Amino acid sequence: MNSVQDVKDLLEWYILSGVSETCGDVCLKVFDQPVQSSFRQATTDLSQNKIASTQNARELCSKAESLDELKTLVSNFDGCALRLTAKSTVFGAGNPKASLMIIGEAPGADEDRVGLPFVGRSGRLLEKMLSSIGLCREDVYITNVLPWRPPGNRTPTDAEVAICLPFLKRQIELINPKLLLLLGGSAANALLDNSDSISRLRGHFFDYQASLKSTIPAIASFHPAYLLRNSAQKAKAWIDFLRILKKLKEN
Repeated sequence: MNSVQDVKDLLEWYILSGVSETCGDVCLKVFDQPVQSSFRQATTDLSQNKIASTQNARELCSKAESLDELKTLVSNFDGCALRLTAKSTVFGAGNPKASLMIIGEAPGADEDRVGLPFVGRSGRLLEKMLSSIGLCREDVYITNVLPWRPPGNRTPTDAEVAICLPFLKRQIELINPKLLLLLGGSAANALLDNSDSISRLRGHFFDYQASLKSTIPAIASFHPAYLLRNSAQKAKAWIDFLRILKKLKEN
């Protein structure tokens, strides 16, 4: 490992695997001084690649005049490494004129296999939650921040979110819903541009800046996958959905 390309390849593998920091029990000198310089250069190159990929995504989104066009652009986009490990590109699905748009974090194993958002156990629970306020899957539009499954269902990196966010924002522009439901902390943080926990965010309405002149109300709630592991929190989610129903009726 004595070249810039070697170090860059190793960094890309770490990032793809979800590694954000390294540690060990013993201090170990792996690189001599020239390679340390190469390491810094490789890190700079990766940062520049992220910026370039994000800009490319924005430019592509500006050309999409319909959901079908955007879906094709996302499927052919090669600026995010997640596309290399995922089986499917999981684009949004549902009613293109929906009043309620639901946004999760990323596809899971079931979604990656089928190619549709929220089709596993989380999807079945979400459908029951929607049914409780008189809605069904066909009434809403469902998507994720990321269209590709992170390996092992790991948490997406900041770089992956930044690269894919323009595709999500363009979906919001094309759907133009009356209300956004953000499921889970990652989705809420990405759209609301903050780092608060879902416990602090849930149940509150926020303004999502859809454009320079318009905002869309957004409410955060627990992700169904979290509720499957923590059934005691379902009561809070039920309250959130009652707020959603009230808000939709006001519009």
